[in-house]
Amino acid sequence: MVRFNQSTDKIIRMLTLAGELVVFNLLLVLLYAVYVGYSGTYPPSYKRLMLLMSVIYGLLNLESGMVLHRRFVTSEQIFIRIISTLFPFILISLLVLWAMRWPLFTWSFMIPFYVAVIIAVFLWRWLARQIIKRTRAAGRNQRRAVFVGPPEQVLHLIEQMAKEPITGYRFMGYFNDCEVKSVSELGPWLGKCDEAIGYIKQHPELCIEELYCTLTSKYDKLVHDILAYAENHLIRFYSIPTNFNYTERSMSMEIVAGVPVFSLHNEPLTFIGNRWLKRTFDILLSLGVLVFIFPIVFLIFGTLIKISSPGPIFFRQKRSGLNGKEFYCLKFRSMRVNADSDKLQATRNDPRKTRVGEFMRRTNIDELPQFINVLKGDMSVVGPRPHMLEHTKVYSDLIGNYMLRHFVKPGITGFAQVTGFRGETRELWQMQERVRRDIYYVEHWSFAFDLWIIFRTIVTWGDDEAY
Repeated sequence: MVRFNQSTDKIIRMLTLAGELVVFNLLLVLLYAVYVGYSGTYPPSYKRLMLLMSVIYGLLNLESGMVLHRRFVTSEQIFIRIISTLFPFILISLLVLWAMRWPLFTWSFMIPFYVAVIIAVFLWRWLARQIIKRTRAAGRNQRRAVFVGPPEQVLHLIEQMAKEPITGYRFMGYFNDCEVKSVSELGPWLGKCDEAIGYIKQHPELCIEELYCTLTSKYDKLVHDILAYAENHLIRFYSIPTNFNYTERSMSMEIVAGVPVFSLHNEPLTFIGNRWLKRTFDILLSLGVLVFIFPIVFLIFGTLIKISSPGPIFFRQKRSGLNGKEFYCLKFRSMRVNADSDKLQATRNDPRKTRVGEFMRRTNIDELPQFINVLKGDMSVVGPRPHMLEHTKVYSDLIGNYMLRHFVKPGITGFAQVTGFRGETRELWQMQERVRRDIYYVEHWSFAFDLWIIFRTIVTWGDDEAY
């Protein structure tokens, strides 16, 4: 077995890019045949166009444009990377083609081309990801790993290695001063920490490729011995800090006087450029919805609401917003007027709901007036869902980092909602998981991330938890 086979991932990335460029050029060939007509050959100017577009696209993707081959990568990260690459490609190629006055530089040609490219890239990378999954699940392109030190704090990482074939890892076992049953269910306890070197020497058939160490500086001599052995035997050595999970905030590492120091990231939306981009998108999208969609929906459902039960068309409720500031959140009224609306969440068979309200909740139509909140600046299209004041009061006492979710504007849709945590929270752990995902969004915001969440919202529209 070849150790250190890092070139395999590079090959996967390059093959994916090569296939993408083939698809890319096939689209250009097809569009030329449709718009101009194919007469057996292509003019030199069009061949130069194909080459130029391929070079621009290839350079944008060559170093950091692809992450689908990585062993620990989520679907949203893949989506975000695609969007982050395609937007610059479209902008740069448009500027270059305009500056060079290409004969075929017309909107009737370029718009269908870019739309086709976006669709083709998503389909191609989805196909590539499925191939990678099947390849690793079949036992190829794998890495063998062991852990040395207390494994409890990295149990999530071990679980992914042991249970998720897409990672391409084989968890060969762990060394710790005592056995941990929850870890032994995933892989064998191989011995105590100071027995690691001897055990690996005596079992060369294990072909260990990566070693993860969670030992503290208290075991300085042992760590140095393990590191030296790993380097001399082509085993990649990874040191994992043991206090990384004391906070939900993301961290970055800096080297200060030769000492690794972990510091909290600034939230991306503390930067004015990011806030301006997000706000501009919010205004444009909310204006579009309020001008072209809202009047029709208001006319139809406003009438049905008034017919179904007495009371106003809109439901206004105070909720917690940016920096904990209170605001009135708007919805189409889906319940009969009741005294518990500011205290109790809607349940699956809630008797307070009207028949029209049931349908609106199932289809999320009741949320449409919140685009007015977005236009006013109280909310954003994407962000943590705003909670009623009673919930903010209760959960801020029960969940230590609950208020961190208020560092950004609340949203009509959010990361927690599109990943399975929407609707009623029956148990505390459900709210804890929702808050964890809200904080992840705060710490990892990007414009492409917002687009991915909007895309997932459309895909999961009307799911079972919408009630």
